[in-house]
Amino acid sequence: MRKRKPWIYVIGILVLAGLMMLTACGVNGGQKEPVTLTVWHVYGGQTDSPLNDLIEEFNETVGAEEGIKLQVTVVSNTNNIHDAVLRAANDEPGATGLPDMFISYPKTVLAMPDPEILVDYRDYFSEEELSAYIPAFLDEGEIDGRLVVFPVAKSTEIMFIDKTLFDRFAADTGAALEQLDTWEGLFELSKEYYQWTDAQTPEVPGDGKAFFVHDYHFNYFQVGVESLGEDFFRGNGITYGKAFSKVWEPYADAAVQGGVWLQEGYATEPLRTGETIVSVASSASVLYYEDIVTYSDNRSEPIEVIARPVPCFENGERLVMQRGAGFCTVKSTPEKERAAAVFLKWLTEPETNVRFVTSVGYMPVTDAAFEVLPDFIENLEDPKYRSLYEAFLETQSSYEFYTAPQLAGYLELEQTFEKNVRSKLRTACSNWRDGEENVEKLGEEALENVKMSLPK
Repeated sequence: MRKRKPWIYVIGILVLAGLMMLTACGVNGGQKEPVTLTVWHVYGGQTDSPLNDLIEEFNETVGAEEGIKLQVTVVSNTNNIHDAVLRAANDEPGATGLPDMFISYPKTVLAMPDPEILVDYRDYFSEEELSAYIPAFLDEGEIDGRLVVFPVAKSTEIMFIDKTLFDRFAADTGAALEQLDTWEGLFELSKEYYQWTDAQTPEVPGDGKAFFVHDYHFNYFQVGVESLGEDFFRGNGITYGKAFSKVWEPYADAAVQGGVWLQEGYATEPLRTGETIVSVASSASVLYYEDIVTYSDNRSEPIEVIARPVPCFENGERLVMQRGAGFCTVKSTPEKERAAAVFLKWLTEPETNVRFVTSVGYMPVTDAAFEVLPDFIENLEDPKYRSLYEAFLETQSSYEFYTAPQLAGYLELEQTFEKNVRSKLRTACSNWRDGEENVEKLGEEALENVKMSLPK
C-alpha cells in the first residue's frame, strides 16, 4: 500500500474544522457577538421604567436582527447624571467611566471639558431623515454647529388646574376657564381668588390662599419678554425694557396681594395640598399630580385635574418653553456609533415614539408622531393624561417653541433670579399683609432689590 502524504492529513483537519465552524454558525444563526452599548437615562426607575421595557423590546427585535444590544446601567435623575457625566469627563478620582449613551441637557455638554468626545449625529442621519423632526427640538441639541444631543422625548410647560376647586370659585364669582388664556386674565383671577378664600373665614382675616404657582419664574419672564418682541438677555444679563415692565407689573401686582405662591419647592406640592389651584410646570410633572387633595387639617377629597396650554400676553406671540433632555453618544468605534443611531431611529419612529412618550408624560419629536398621537389619546385610561395630550396637540399646532440661548452664565443667572424674585416678592407680600397699601410701590421696590442681587 502507498503511504498517504502528510499534507492530506492537514487538508482533512482543515476541512473538518471548517465543517464544525459552519455547523456552529448554523446553530447560532450566523450572527457575530452583538455590539453592546451601555446606557444611562432618566425615564422611570431601575426596576420600573417604560424606556427599559422598550429597550428590551428593541433588543429582542431590531437589535437581534442587527446584532445590537443595549444594556441599561443607570436610571436616575438629570441632576445626578449631569454630575456623574462631568466627573467622568474630568477624570475625577473614583468617577465611573462614561457610558456609550447618556441622557443630557445641553448645559451638561457645555460644561464638559471637551464636547468633541461626543458623536455628531449628522454623521449618521441624512438631511432627509432629520427633516422629519421638529426643527426647534433639533436646534436645542446643536452645540457649536454639531448635533450632539438627540431628541427622543420633549416636554413643554403646561397649565394644570384643580377643576374641582376652580368650579367652586367660579360658581360664586363668575370666573371662567377662558380667562386663563392670557396672563393678564390669570393674574386678575389670582387677586380675586385670594379675596374669595379670605372671605371664607371672616373670623380669621388675612388667611386667603394663593391661586397660582409657577415652577419656573425665570421661564415666565424670558418667554414673556421674547413673546412681546424684545430680547430678554443682554450679554450674560437681563434687559429691563418696556416688555419686561409689561411682564413684571401684573405678576408683581398679584404676587404682592397674595395671589401667587412664592415658596420654595415644586408646583405639584401646593396643588396637592389645596394651597393653590392653578399651576404652570413641566408637562412631565403630570406624573406627580394626584387625583386627591389633602388639606392642612388632614381633610381629603377627590379632585379632577385638567391641563391647558400656557397663557399668553394680550397682543403677544404664542410662545412656549420647550424642555426635555436628549441622548448623547460617546465617540468609540464606527460599529458602536452606528448602533446608537439605529436605536435612536427606532425609538423615534412615530408609533414607537408615541408609545414611549405617552407612558412618561412627554411630547413626541416628529410631525408624523403628532399625527398619530390622537389615536393613542383615545386609548389612555387616565383622564388626566387624555387632557394633557389634548393640550399638547393644541400647543403644537398653535404655539412656537422657544429655545433658551446657550449662554456661559445662563445657569447662574437662572438660579439667582429664581431665588431672589421669590424672596423679594415674599417680603413685599408680607409688608402688604402688615398694612402697606401702596401695592405698586412694593412691586417696584421688589424689582429694584432683584436687580441688585443679580450678577453684573
